[in-house]
Amino acid sequence: MPLLSDCDLIIQLQQGNLEALGVLYDRHRLMVYRTALGITGDEETASDLLQDTFLRLHRFSQRVDPERPLNPLLYRMTVNLSYTWIKRNNRWLKAVKDMSDWFIGAHEDTPHILVEQDEEWIWVQKAVVSLPLAQRVVVVLYYALDLPLQEISDVLEVPVGTVKSRLYYGRRALKRKLGLHREMLSEVFNEFT
Repeated sequence: MPLLSDCDLIIQLQQGNLEALGVLYDRHRLMVYRTALGITGDEETASDLLQDTFLRLHRFSQRVDPERPLNPLLYRMTVNLSYTWIKRNNRWLKAVKDMSDWFIGAHEDTPHILVEQDEEWIWVQKAVVSLPLAQRVVVVLYYALDLPLQEISDVLEVPVGTVKSRLYYGRRALKRKLGLHREMLSEVFNEFT
């Protein structure tokens, strides 16, 4: 299949072409997976939600406006499915194991440095996962996925001021939870702001 835009692929999907869904999946799966993982904190659940998001895209493809960007719709679907999963399971989640990859990327560091980074990031991950869900979602979308405030507002269907407020209180809670490691937290937030 030649390189097609998301718009063209949505039109083909609406016409019953499942290959178009496969191309959209390949193109957007990492973004959907990272969103689900950041919110749920569970790799297996994130994988399931990734599949559910694209099944939902297929199921409701006739309702998708091909002229509108696809990413906000996929973020919204993923966030909504993640909320539903959390409510259904009614539990606080374990630490996100791979969040450090989002923040620091793949580096060729020595094993000693990697161990230290893993310990620090596990601590940060636990703090992020312990945030109230509304704050956690905004922190993940803003810092881990690098979405602008307006796009987060569109995805969550809340005013930009609400996004800013949740981000402010999320950062404040993280600073409080991380206490002694403020310099590390400051480095993380300064690197991505």
